[in-house]
Amino acid sequence: MRSAFGATFDVGVGYLNSPSIGIPNTDAVVAVRDAVHRWAVGANSPSEFDVHVRRARDAFASLVGVDAANVAAGVSGSQLVGIVAASVPDGTRVLIARNEFTSLSFPFAAQAHRGVKVTEVGLVDLPSSMDGHDLVAVSVVQSADGAVVDLEALREAAAKTGARVLLDVTQAAGWMPLHLPWADWVVAAAYKWLLCPRGAAWMAVRPDALDELVPHAANWYAGEDPWDSIYGLPLRLAASARRLDLSPVWLSQVGAAASLEWLSTVDMEAVRAHSVRLADSLLGGLGLPSRGSAIVSLALSEDDSRALAGAGVRSASRAGRTRLGFHLYNTDDDVELVLRALKH
Repeated sequence: MRSAFGATFDVGVGYLNSPSIGIPNTDAVVAVRDAVHRWAVGANSPSEFDVHVRRARDAFASLVGVDAANVAAGVSGSQLVGIVAASVPDGTRVLIARNEFTSLSFPFAAQAHRGVKVTEVGLVDLPSSMDGHDLVAVSVVQSADGAVVDLEALREAAAKTGARVLLDVTQAAGWMPLHLPWADWVVAAAYKWLLCPRGAAWMAVRPDALDELVPHAANWYAGEDPWDSIYGLPLRLAASARRLDLSPVWLSQVGAAASLEWLSTVDMEAVRAHSVRLADSLLGGLGLPSRGSAIVSLALSEDDSRALAGAGVRSASRAGRTRLGFHLYNTDDDVELVLRALKH
């Protein structure tokens, strides 16, 4: 059992796979466990979960620096990105980072039949390449290697060129302080650094960008009053970003409410400092330069990869390299375990 930032986590030394699956604190585990028990004994009614959806939405809004009325709740990052991709005009010119996570790039590429053109450039070249494009879509922290986009340069370039901006913060929210009301759309899946069960995601929508989106998955839960939107026409969707909601995955929202409400009270500057210090400490121990990210990507031999696994290190293989992530529940013991396994 570990303690971090006022919470406890039932995770041992060597868990460095938060970029794949984040570990909930024990309060979130209890909340989901209790919800499963209530389900098992038939103690729930559907409307009881609305409070969890609201709590999670409010907390996510706080974490990215927007008003909760401007947040839509979905189930996955690609589903929410897909709303934007399917709504852009025919012939839209989209700029993305080379080797971007495909849940961000594929929804736009799938619109090629409408003349939507997607161009890839290096991450550092995004701001200088925005002229001549209508929209830039980028992960704030890259999934493959943890590279961090220059948000201020991106913001300035967008203001200069008029390009719309879609940010995916799936690998950033939860360890990086974020204040993103300037972006047109901000998407995040919850089950990584936000420490939620899989099946919850959100999209913050700048108010002047909301009417550009077609609610392709319009459903009863997106109604102005969901419980009065179950049967029959006319269409009566919410005036706010809730018009893009999907009917929630109940147990995921229970866990999300518990995890995000706690995270929204944590000092994210302190979390970033903690996580980046550990990651850079590992890089320093390996004779590699600091990168200022919570994610480390290493080119390891097969022998070294086996040594890591044998030592009990949980990691992931991405883009032909070993990916390690340091979150708020990690400690110097995790760094030392990796260095010992790699004999440094």
